[in-house]
Amino acid sequence: MGRVQGGMRCVKFLLFIFNFIFWLAGSAVVAFGLWLRFGEVVRDLTTEEKSPEYFYMGLYVLVGAGILMMTVGFFGCCGAARESQCLLGAFFTCLLVIFAAEVTAGVFAFIGKKAAVDEVQAIYNEAYDNYIKDAEKGNKTLIQFHDALQCCGKESDAPVKATCPKDILVHKNCLEEIQTLIDSKLHLVGIVGIAIAGITIFGMIFSMVLCCAIRNTRDML
Repeated sequence: MGRVQGGMRCVKFLLFIFNFIFWLAGSAVVAFGLWLRFGEVVRDLTTEEKSPEYFYMGLYVLVGAGILMMTVGFFGCCGAARESQCLLGAFFTCLLVIFAAEVTAGVFAFIGKKAAVDEVQAIYNEAYDNYIKDAEKGNKTLIQFHDALQCCGKESDAPVKATCPKDILVHKNCLEEIQTLIDSKLHLVGIVGIAIAGITIFGMIFSMVLCCAIRNTRDML
């Protein structure tokens, strides 16, 4: 420890600070992903029979990348402090994996919106149709959607009025509310994914510069 000098010592310090921030960012990403997955509205889109797996897949990738970020941030700090080429090389590789995962989550969020919306709307349409066929049976899924989204039916609320919240004053089309909800959530996922991917680029640059400096210093000894 303490072998690199001058500007490289500054790079080492910056890498250490970066990893600490990266660890905090990983914690925030995990919390954000879990909030989106288990938050009140999104949680209620899941039924006993079906769940919007396409939408959840993007959230699982985000949470997984966040957990990896926390792990990598910790070991990155160790590698920078110990000036270990092995740890820094592993750190770079893990950052590359995180970069790929976050870009995948970001791209998925922006281009996969329609598929995610269609999947959730299909769950609602099935529950809606089942209720229309047998209103006496009732429909827990339909009530769940109406309560979560504060909406009622499709073009008209008349066919399913009995399943709607009593305090709704203005009719809202549930298919439109589903689209608005999924669009807004996936937009957030996309922004977070792309932003984290951009941050990892700086970590890869710092780690490679420091790794090369350590190797050159050892070659001189």
